[in-house]
Amino acid sequence: MLQRLYIHNFRCLENFELPTKGMSSVLLIGKNGAGKSTVAYALEVLQSVGRGINRVGQLVQSKDFARGRSDVPIRFEIEVLLDDKLYKYILALELPEKFKELRVFEEQLLVSGEPIYSRKEAKVTLYNREAQFSVDWHLVALPVIQEQSETDRLRIFKTWLARMIILAPIPSLMTGESNGETLEPKREGSNFGEWISGLLSRYPAAYTQVDKYLREVMPDIQDFLNEQIGKDSKNMIVRFEANNANLSIDFKDLSDGEKCFFLCAVVLAANKFYGPLLCFWDEPDNYLSLSEVGHFVTSLRRSFKNSGQILVTSHNPEAIRKFSDENTLVLHRKNHLEPTLIRPLSDISIQGDLVDALIRGDVEL
Repeated sequence: MLQRLYIHNFRCLENFELPTKGMSSVLLIGKNGAGKSTVAYALEVLQSVGRGINRVGQLVQSKDFARGRSDVPIRFEIEVLLDDKLYKYILALELPEKFKELRVFEEQLLVSGEPIYSRKEAKVTLYNREAQFSVDWHLVALPVIQEQSETDRLRIFKTWLARMIILAPIPSLMTGESNGETLEPKREGSNFGEWISGLLSRYPAAYTQVDKYLREVMPDIQDFLNEQIGKDSKNMIVRFEANNANLSIDFKDLSDGEKCFFLCAVVLAANKFYGPLLCFWDEPDNYLSLSEVGHFVTSLRRSFKNSGQILVTSHNPEAIRKFSDENTLVLHRKNHLEPTLIRPLSDISIQGDLVDALIRGDVEL
């Protein structure tokens, strides 16, 4: 899956490389402001490109340059292993003097070292089709290049980018209502109803996977269903059963933690049925009780062990203890004027227990 992510001159990330090769699950730890969520924002830029957003101004803005240094391009490089082929995508964005909106400086896609297309300023070269065309400097080329078939390597890569799961859920925005279907969840979870509808419509067998997980964390759940409430609208109802009594609750009225259980169940099912996927979940232990965190994190790690990849951030001691030194990465910034540094925890000398060291503030690069 994700072999390498390189980010330069984007917010607090300068010459930043995320080492994830060979790791099915990764934990990012560090103090607030260290840059953990910024990694997710960088991935979201690439995800948006895969989802068809190609106007540079909708992806990044001038304020995204590290310390306002607009004389150096913002640069994203991502390397992904898909079907035993290494896909490498490069996107560099610049802001020339007196320009109000960033534009593309460089863009390229290679598969196993073979260039599929490259872009220098306004000119795009398609190597496998021996063609060239021009595109507006303010538009990313990847979404506009026409795919030739479902097995087209451009399509495979764009689909993988689009289906990356990047989450920092706000349960109050997760209503369970839907006016359509999708396989592409939003960061805050506001289209959860559309996501679960799309998953179950496209992959009906996924219901069993979702139901199995929910019964593990909510033993009294009977089932859940999408009730038709209009011509194109549905609303999720969750039914519970205990002691010969039944209770039906609108999804929107569940607790924040219970909504996160549903979200986790759909993440696991999505990875199984239309993955392998990359999931970045910013603090998945939010909204959970201490007794629930361990099982929650373990379930995520176990699900992605043999397929897909999950990156999480956390400040929770129980979540941190579910990872090893080898797949825990420490992010650190001396102050807001310095860039983020990153090192594997296994390379850092820790005196005593890691959680105790974090509480003392002794984990620094």
